[in-house]
Amino acid sequence: MLTKGHLQTLKQSDLNQLYALLRTTTDNKEALFLLENIGALPHGFDGLIFMRWLGSDNSDIRYWTVKNIGKTGDPDLVLLLYETATHDPDSFVRREAVSSIGRLRNPTTIPVLTQFLSDSDPKVVLQAIRGLLVFRSDPTVMSELEKLAEHPNETIQQVIRKARMNGHSASQEQPAHTSSPEFMRNVVVHGDVLETLTYVPDEAIHLTFTSPPYYNARDYSIYESYQAYLDFLTQVFCEVHRVTKEGRFLIVNTSPVIVPRVSRSHSSKRYPIPFDLHGRLVQTGWEFIDDIIWLKPETSVKNRNAGFLQHRKPLGYKPNPVTEYLMVYRKATDRLLDWNIREYDHENVQASKVQGDYETSNVWRIDPTFDRVHSAVFPAELCRRVIRYYSYIGDLIFDPFGGSGTLGKAARDMQRNFFLTEKEAKYVDRMRQILGENTLFEQNNIQFLTVDQFAAHSQESS
Repeated sequence: MLTKGHLQTLKQSDLNQLYALLRTTTDNKEALFLLENIGALPHGFDGLIFMRWLGSDNSDIRYWTVKNIGKTGDPDLVLLLYETATHDPDSFVRREAVSSIGRLRNPTTIPVLTQFLSDSDPKVVLQAIRGLLVFRSDPTVMSELEKLAEHPNETIQQVIRKARMNGHSASQEQPAHTSSPEFMRNVVVHGDVLETLTYVPDEAIHLTFTSPPYYNARDYSIYESYQAYLDFLTQVFCEVHRVTKEGRFLIVNTSPVIVPRVSRSHSSKRYPIPFDLHGRLVQTGWEFIDDIIWLKPETSVKNRNAGFLQHRKPLGYKPNPVTEYLMVYRKATDRLLDWNIREYDHENVQASKVQGDYETSNVWRIDPTFDRVHSAVFPAELCRRVIRYYSYIGDLIFDPFGGSGTLGKAARDMQRNFFLTEKEAKYVDRMRQILGENTLFEQNNIQFLTVDQFAAHSQESS
């Protein structure tokens, strides 16, 4: 019986017998074992020995055949790989053929790889790009790659952007990734969020966690239309994108909302806020990362099921809404998360590590919180989890719709700084109570400012 060990022995001591085995094997199962397990090939290995399997009906055999042809590093076999990449009916085989051409790292392959930049399969294009990036110092190669900057495929666009960045350091004027403007730390601004954000410098915020006002569902959020409501949120999160540091997170807590009917002759209307908002956020430059479900006890929500319980008539079923979404987005960047983490010193990384038990699923079971002033407050546990999982000690945490200030309190308790904006005076007053106007208040240097006062601080710091 053929084994991996036997194959290794033949490669090292009896190449002719290995050639004979490759020439005479007819069983597909044995052929696939040979091709998958032959491993690295010795210098000068005759790649033509694999040619017989390029016509196999088994796509896995053709895939491993192409892979092994590429291992030989023989530029004379480029035409063979090109024909396979052009005509094979299986996409995986075609991609591997282009990848094998790229792995040759031979300048003579540049014209061949360039031809595949217009392929209809984005993954074939990506393999060609990878092969060509070896020759990025060649202006002709970069000129061809630049043509893909507006390619319909978003992954290809990202790879080209990263290729452009290669060798270029970040602007020296860009603030340090771990720092935040001192005048914004532990500040509550009483005023319009869009006006306030005009005085916030670029790349100032590490994390934003917020629950936007619900569309015309509560007395503090009245909008002319649903479209106007979405337009307003789009403006806000576009500005939040500007002030967020590269590669950092925005987490938006929303749920579909029901606007009550105006009379018994009309029906109520349910607006799918998280789903309508999502497309706008992505277009603004936020990359979707995760959806987390906040699951509340059924006893804590308004009962929509009572009518159906009585009549049990189909079409009249209405489930009780016990979930909200935490939609997790990251400011789009070509840098990996590792870069963000490496910007912090070792001591901060160690101190910020998530200790003990943590939530492993995207369903978070947390009881809601009720407040005598604000009708829709964050539970403290919800804030703690978000801060714990998505920020480091010393980071600046932002809530553009600050409400009663629960996020600010959680941030301070977890050794982060906060920046909150809120236009409703009664909620700002509630924040003063929750954040604490006492000795602790003075010690923590928490500031409550008008927009004009905040603007003055911003100008003084610039």
